[in-house]
Amino acid sequence: MKIISSKDNLLDGINIVQKAVSSKNNVSLLDGILLEAGDIFKMTGNDLEIGIECIVESDIRKKGSVVINSKMLGEIIRRMPESEVMIEMLENYDVIIECENSHFKIKGNPADDYPSLPKIEAEQSFKISQKIAKEMIRQTIFAVGVDENRKILMGSLIESMENEINFVSIDGFRMAMRKRKEDIQNTNFKVVVPGKTLSEISKILQPVDNEIEIFSTKNQILFKINNCMVMSRLLEGEYLNYRSIIPDEYETKVKVNKKEILSSIERASLISDDEKRYPVKFEVIDDTIIISSKTEIGDVRDEITVETEGKNIEIGFNPKYFIEALKAIEDEEIYIFFNSDIGPCTIRPLDSDEFAYMILPVRIKN
Repeated sequence: MKIISSKDNLLDGINIVQKAVSSKNNVSLLDGILLEAGDIFKMTGNDLEIGIECIVESDIRKKGSVVINSKMLGEIIRRMPESEVMIEMLENYDVIIECENSHFKIKGNPADDYPSLPKIEAEQSFKISQKIAKEMIRQTIFAVGVDENRKILMGSLIESMENEINFVSIDGFRMAMRKRKEDIQNTNFKVVVPGKTLSEISKILQPVDNEIEIFSTKNQILFKINNCMVMSRLLEGEYLNYRSIIPDEYETKVKVNKKEILSSIERASLISDDEKRYPVKFEVIDDTIIISSKTEIGDVRDEITVETEGKNIEIGFNPKYFIEALKAIEDEEIYIFFNSDIGPCTIRPLDSDEFAYMILPVRIKN
C-alpha cells in the first residue's frame, strides 16, 4: 500500500474515525485504525459497538491495507509539517510515514483480522439536515440514562411518523423531547440509539443544511454523513411510552423569561455541592417565583416576576436538571406547568409543541 494525501485531509479522517476507537478494549487490534487503499482510500475505526468509515481524498500509488495504532498515527500526522504526507506499507507490515524532511518507520498489523463493519440492508430510512439533527441531539442527549440495569434508557428514541421527527431521552428522573415537522416519506421509523453513538455523531455533524441519511435494520443503524458512514448497534427492548407520562392537566401555569429563570437557578445552585441533598426550592406566589436554596454553607433567595395562572405552589428540584433543560431551549419565553407539589413539572413553548422537558421534583427537608 502506498498513498499520498494532504496533512489536513488525513488529520480530518483520523479525528473522525478515532471516535470509534476504544483504548479500553481487550482486543489490541481495535486500538488501531484500518487503512485501506483500493479504488478509494478509506479509514475505519471499530470498537464492536460503534464503527466509523471515512473516505479520505488521496493519490493512491499502490493498493493494500494495514492497521496502525490510532493514537500513534494521530500524533504523528498532527505534528507533521503543513504539506503532503506519504504513507507506505512494506512487505513485513512496517509502515513508512514521510512529510518533507520528516521520516517515521512504525510497526503495523495485518488487516485480515480486523473486524469488518456490518453490511446494512436498509429496512427503514429518512433524510434530515445536519443542522437539524445536530440541534435535536444537543437538545435531548443530556437526559439519556446511565443505569446499566435499564439499558433501554441508555439510548434516545428516534422516530418519524406523519411528516414528523421526534428525538426523546428519559433517565427515570426527567424527560427531554424534541419534535420537528419535516417532509419525509417514511412514516414508520422507530429505533433506540445508544447515547454514546449519538454523542459521537453530534461531534461529526456540522451546522449546515447538507442532508444526512439514516438507515436502520432490526438491530443496526447507519448514518451517512458526507464522506463518512457511522454504524452502531441499536438497543433492544420496548422504549417507554413518553406520550403517556407527560401530564395533560396542571394546577399552576407560569409564563417566564427563560434567561431570567436560568440565571436565577444558576445563582441558587452556587452554594450547593450536593444537588440531590440540597435541592433548589421554587415558591410560586401570585405573579412571583421565589427561587431559594439553603445549605450548610449558607442560603440564597432570588425573586422573578412572572405571569401565573392557578394555585400557589412550593416544590423542590435538582437544579442541574432544570439548568440542562433550560440551556437546550432557544425560546425567549416559556411555560412551566406544575400539577402538584409531588408531581413532575413540564416545560413547554408558548405556542407550539416542538419541545417538552419533564422533571420530577425532589422532597424538600424542613
